Amino acid sequence: MIAIYPGSFDPVTCGHLDIIERATGVFDHVIVAVARNLEKQPLFTVEERMELLRQACGHLKNVSVDCFDGLTVDYAREKGAKVLIRSLRAVSDFEYELQMALMNKRLNPDVETLFMMTSAEYSFLSSSLVKELAYLGTSVNGLVPKCVEEKLLAKLRMSRAGG
Repeated sequence: MIAIYPGSFDPVTCGHLDIIERATGVFDHVIVAVARNLEKQPLFTVEERMELLRQACGHLKNVSVDCFDGLTVDYAREKGAKVLIRSLRAVSDFEYELQMALMNKRLNPDVETLFMMTSAEYSFLSSSLVKELAYLGTSVNGLVPKCVEEKLLAKLRMSRAGG
């Protein structure tokens, strides 16, 4: 069975990777799908996020990385996926995620949403927090995969230098 783990992944964190790794033990194939979200101003381009995900997931044989525009349920239909994976860090995530799951079910009754709790050590972690810490000069070691840490620091150095 194919599952899709959609998100912005700006950047991918160890919490995301935790969910991806655990999902690979449940599903035959996991597509990590980078959403092109026009409402957000991402630090990394879609292509950069996809490349970082490919590097971070390189050890996982049943994972592929892709991107999509539009509704997640339409993308799921296109890919033949019956499951959307959504991660929950805390109770505060649940209300939004429940609303999205119910709307997705209404839009495509054939697609189920599977909520996965992130492991306790990542329950506080978000891409926004990682970017803020890195911007303020605090180490993000252990919060993001090593390839992401290096790219994040380089990107922030470039933005500070005006480029």
